[in-house]
Amino acid sequence: RSRGLGDVYKRQLVVIGCILIILGCKSTTKNNTITSTNKKNVLFIMVDDLRPELNIYGQSQIISPNIDALANSGVTFNRAYCNVPVCGASRASLLTGIRPTSNRFLTYFSSIKKEAPNVLNLVQHLKNEGYMTISNNKITHLKNDIDEWDEEWYPDENGFRNYISEENIRLEENDEHGYAYENIDVKDDAYNDGKTANKSIEDLKKLKKEGNPFFLAVGFVKPHLPFNAPKKYWDLYDAEKIKLPKNSIFPKSAPKIANHKWGELRYYKDVPKEGQVSETMAKKLIHGYYASVSYVDAQIGKVINAIDHLGLRDNTVIVLVGDHGWSLMEHGLWVKHSNFEVALQVPLIVSATNIPKNKKTNSIAELVDLYPSICDLINISKPKHLEGDSFIEALENPLGNYKNTALARYLRGETLIADNYFYTEWRKKGKTIAKMLYDHKIDLDENRNLVLESEYNHIVDSLSILLNQKILKN
Repeated sequence: RSRGLGDVYKRQLVVIGCILIILGCKSTTKNNTITSTNKKNVLFIMVDDLRPELNIYGQSQIISPNIDALANSGVTFNRAYCNVPVCGASRASLLTGIRPTSNRFLTYFSSIKKEAPNVLNLVQHLKNEGYMTISNNKITHLKNDIDEWDEEWYPDENGFRNYISEENIRLEENDEHGYAYENIDVKDDAYNDGKTANKSIEDLKKLKKEGNPFFLAVGFVKPHLPFNAPKKYWDLYDAEKIKLPKNSIFPKSAPKIANHKWGELRYYKDVPKEGQVSETMAKKLIHGYYASVSYVDAQIGKVINAIDHLGLRDNTVIVLVGDHGWSLMEHGLWVKHSNFEVALQVPLIVSATNIPKNKKTNSIAELVDLYPSICDLINISKPKHLEGDSFIEALENPLGNYKNTALARYLRGETLIADNYFYTEWRKKGKTIAKMLYDHKIDLDENRNLVLESEYNHIVDSLSILLNQKILKN
């Protein structure tokens, strides 16, 4: 939308003033006011590669009634972000409460044991507080990366990709690549996420009998590739109505370093080794992603229903979160591994009896904030090493704005989210080699890199100062 030059200067002054306020202020967290006479249980649900394309975040084709119902029972964060858009690193950062750096928590095989061996992780802290701790399926990316679990369970996998169709199994057995999706008529527990739901329900029954406070972490793998889901979830969608994103081409104004080859997808059969997929395949992949989300939504519903039927809801905090975002051809990209918002934004929902119902907050949250927030929700101490901020105030009063910045990084790219601005710098040998800036008030899809427009120079400079100060602080 067009604006006069005078309006632009006024806007710059307002933004710079806000940034200076941010620079001069430290985050404050009041004493926890959510208290309980008994220790609260925690049901922690993490969904791999789940982007916030859900009805609770606005218009969406995705059918997810159980996640929607959970949101209606608690607070949904409209602006929650991972600190690194790759599963291993994101999970390691979340569970230790420390941020990724240039030499820590960078890749999918990031290890808590190797990279943060002396840090009191969340599981160990909860166990020290008397909690029974159980991990079902994928919570850490690496198996046995946290020794403190009372139980760490994984389903009997039919290979990492968990194929069931005869064709995909045959391809795998012949050392060929299977397809990036699977659509066959089977029961939910034919796949590992269905087995994970069943195991978690049995755990809840056992935990209720034992009567001790518990931290039950349930990791659902879908919608991670390959998009394998029972046929009934594919049938929820009309293939003819699947649409490609409007911004399906990499923007000319974005720096080349912001692009990537989405190698995770290219592994699969019939996906070209370079260049874009066909429109037909793109729609098939989007269809598969949607089906996988609906499949996992059903498994989440089964677990939450068990909480209700067992009479555990009133004394259980439920947290649902994704480990990072996912691109479905936005900017011509697939998978995660970028500094665009679509790879960084995650769904985050918290439900508990003593927080508001069916509310949304625009206060920013980062995944590194989960550790201190869980501590406040169940009224236990927060270790001093934590680098995130508790978002307890945003839960108590969702209309308030208690945090307006977040940090994320992917390899050499450092991203600062400050109010409506997304600013990224890439460095090499200590020098900045590329920048991009998006203003979500005028460009929500991030197609117009404002770094190239001279009228935004002052904003770029101010955000660069703030980004570097925050990086040095952490």
